[in-house]
Amino acid sequence: MRLDDERASDNIEDRRARGGGRGFGFPRRGRQIRIPMGKRGGGIGIGGIVIILILSFVFGINPLDMLGGGGGGGLVPQQTEYQAPQPSGSSVSQDEMKTFVSKVLGTTERTWSEIFANEGKRYQPPRMVLFSGFVQSACGAAQAAMGPFYCPLDSKVYIDLSFYHDMRAKLGAPGDFAQAYVIAHEVGHHVQNLLGIASKVTQTRMRVSKAEGNALSVRMELQADCFSGVWAKDNQRLLEQGDIEEGLNAASAIGDDRLQKRSQGYVVPESFTHGSSAQRVRWFKRGLQSGDIRSCDTFGARQL
Repeated sequence: MRLDDERASDNIEDRRARGGGRGFGFPRRGRQIRIPMGKRGGGIGIGGIVIILILSFVFGINPLDMLGGGGGGGLVPQQTEYQAPQPSGSSVSQDEMKTFVSKVLGTTERTWSEIFANEGKRYQPPRMVLFSGFVQSACGAAQAAMGPFYCPLDSKVYIDLSFYHDMRAKLGAPGDFAQAYVIAHEVGHHVQNLLGIASKVTQTRMRVSKAEGNALSVRMELQADCFSGVWAKDNQRLLEQGDIEEGLNAASAIGDDRLQKRSQGYVVPESFTHGSSAQRVRWFKRGLQSGDIRSCDTFGARQL
């Protein structure tokens, strides 16, 4: 991506000096995870659902298994303690990565400000929190191994920059545009939050069956992929040869089918929460080709 002339966002909160050392550790099977609870009916709140969904981002876990549903999804690795990855490269390269993500965030602010303005609305950009090892968000405690995530309770995107190393080494998704796609996807969740989509989906998931809840989660994630495609379309002038292929490869690399195959050796489609590789690629391409958020109605689509 050609970002040299792009404005760096001011909405960056660098907490990396507060992290480091050992993370909280993955739970062993049978142990409980503390999840923020909703204020009504004792049900799990939107923050709790977000934290649970984070686990499925990297490991293909069925988040409803962690609510006591059991069956279907993959398991968190047993007897595994997370060691926070050490940042690669010098402090200079780390500063360069901070500049990179802040400029990518700046492009999302420009894109979504224009889109909202065209609809007679005002876009309120999220803040991006950089952390190392683990972090405390309004949605609860999180660790680097959970991957980047968006917390709707504080309107912040959280990312440990070491995740980009994991994208290259573990997920086979290298490239600067692949890294930018991750940010655009999380900002897509922020857009869903601003439009009221996130709260509606969360409330509905509390009332429906596990299978129906998983299906709603898939549609939610695919819409965020489509929104990231809309962002890519709006920023085509910044793209270089091979960038789109990097984005498509990243979308494919984090499909539920590929992640489940990697983590447990087999695929359980009914436990999908983010969509298959093919679906993620398809919806990213739809947003890229149309450049119109109206094309991203995954909830009204008969076929994903």
